[in-house]
Amino acid sequence: MLLQVSNITKSYGVNVVLSNISMQVQERERIGLVGVNGAGKSTLLKIIAGEMSADSGAIHKAKETKIGYLAQNSGLQSNRTIEAEMRAVFAHLLDAEQELRELEIKIADPALHQDEKRYASTLDRYSKRSDEFREQGGFEINTRINSVLHGMGFGNFPADTLISTLSGGQKTRLALARILLQAPDLLMLDEPTNYLDIETLTWLESYLRGYSGAILVVSHDRYFLDALAQTIIEIERHVSKRYTGNYSRYMELKAAEYEINMRQFEKQQDEISRMEQFVQRNIVRASTTKRAQSRRKSLDKMDRLDKPQGDLKKAQFTFEIERSTGKDVLGISDISVTFPEKEVPIFRNVSFQLTRGETVALIGPNGIGKSTLLKVIVGQNQPTTGTIKFGSHVKVGYYDQEQTRLNGQNTVLEEVWGEYSHMEEARIRTVLGNFLFSGEDVLKRVSSLSGGEKARVSLAKLMLAQANLLILDEPTNHLDLFSKEVLESALLDYEGTLLFISHDRYFLNKMAERIVELKPSGTDHFLGNYDEMIEKKLEIEEARLEASSKQASGSKSATVSDNVPANSYEADKQAKREERARQRKLEQLEQDIAALEQQILELEEQLTDPSIFNDYVRIQEIQAVIEARKTSLASAYEEWEQYM
Repeated sequence: MLLQVSNITKSYGVNVVLSNISMQVQERERIGLVGVNGAGKSTLLKIIAGEMSADSGAIHKAKETKIGYLAQNSGLQSNRTIEAEMRAVFAHLLDAEQELRELEIKIADPALHQDEKRYASTLDRYSKRSDEFREQGGFEINTRINSVLHGMGFGNFPADTLISTLSGGQKTRLALARILLQAPDLLMLDEPTNYLDIETLTWLESYLRGYSGAILVVSHDRYFLDALAQTIIEIERHVSKRYTGNYSRYMELKAAEYEINMRQFEKQQDEISRMEQFVQRNIVRASTTKRAQSRRKSLDKMDRLDKPQGDLKKAQFTFEIERSTGKDVLGISDISVTFPEKEVPIFRNVSFQLTRGETVALIGPNGIGKSTLLKVIVGQNQPTTGTIKFGSHVKVGYYDQEQTRLNGQNTVLEEVWGEYSHMEEARIRTVLGNFLFSGEDVLKRVSSLSGGEKARVSLAKLMLAQANLLILDEPTNHLDLFSKEVLESALLDYEGTLLFISHDRYFLNKMAERIVELKPSGTDHFLGNYDEMIEKKLEIEEARLEASSKQASGSKSATVSDNVPANSYEADKQAKREERARQRKLEQLEQDIAALEQQILELEEQLTDPSIFNDYVRIQEIQAVIEARKTSLASAYEEWEQYM
């Protein structure tokens, strides 16, 4: 065990943030810490890191355990270059390397050879220091630095780039790179996926899965938590609860747990009601008084269950449209953008169309110009070349990820009411209540709001616009997992047209019907969501490799052999695609079968628990769940056999 958190409590004035929080972190464990915005996740990390004190409770860790903590949006503040900052992580090894160079000079000095004792001592010192240097990774310093910098998107940055010249997002990514190089025993990360594009996110997931230490991460990225976490710790209503598995598994367990607890509560309530009715009917009758008194005593002694608390209150909203557009909503033709300080365009030859009711995602690496393109579409920036044409009756609603359209001096109420002054105050307050701003919350200054709260204000304004074309720039940034689900639900029910930028792969999978990938030379287009785009790219790459192989072996055609007609080639490609789909389905079924078998085993073990086998109601519930799982298992085996 690396870390033990025992009964941590923290309050700000009368507001309790954490109450008796306890948790353990084992070696190499990957823990996702989840909860709504304001639940106290970041506060807990700061207490563990020693940056904040708790009101009560204790933190126990092994003396030699090294903890690394990266706070949310905390970028490096340094006057060093990128290379100097990264090499500073290995200062002890660089000192050891310098000592080795000095020892080599001494060993080469003929004068030292005259003194056998000193010469032997120097050789021994050199041997020991050389072994330590090698064991601690001294020879891999440059490789590790280059690998992490490349993975975090700094591969093309000159090594002598001053950190002070980087943007806020770049400084945050560099701070993450630095802490990865430090490789602490327990790595604590607060929203590490902020400011990361999809390519960098994928690299980070792979790196962290192979990380030698333990990881405790706060994240609102469901795809990231599913790929990395082995344990989820939820902080809700100031207390914590531990679940085994990734985020999707946690959601299943939590829902099942609530259902079981609610059934137990309802059964007990029914039993209490029957006993109370019996007492009322029989307490005054001489022949049944004793039995009624006995039931009353049983009622008094009964350990009554509390009603299970459901989900926390969520924002509630829908995006409605004032009127429909024509079939053609937006046409973009040969757009290029060149900034005044640059000679070459950041992108060019960008063309695509939107038709009524489409949901299209715009993706690409950081810095490629996605936000710039959206600003060109909504008229905030001008293109260098190209044309933009809107269809009939188009009303645009634009969501800016940087929230520059909010006035920090306004209260929440003033910010929304000022834009929709024709509405009654009661209507505005009702809307804000749906976005979780109730009572005195509407009088908070916008400048004092958290990132998630500012996002909700912007979404409230967007909802009231009743636009039939929504253009959203990173709409899920700063939203907690619950708010993301509400936003997804609202957008899935939206009857207008949607164009959005996102690095949230779960959101892309759920929302995108078509993906436009922005590149410096133009755009690539893919039908389907993110996973389908990745599959298509793999197919294209396989076809390219196959073509290269044929070309290398003397084939006259890079794509179709002289002896094989085109339709045969397409049939072969389709067969390969179907085989990959079959393999994926088999793998998924095998995972489902393994999970069901494990669940059945765990449930059967519960039946041997002394605290359970005397409770016939609980036994019946568990046996019912076991039967349901066995039915699902049988169905899974049948389907598995069909694919074999």
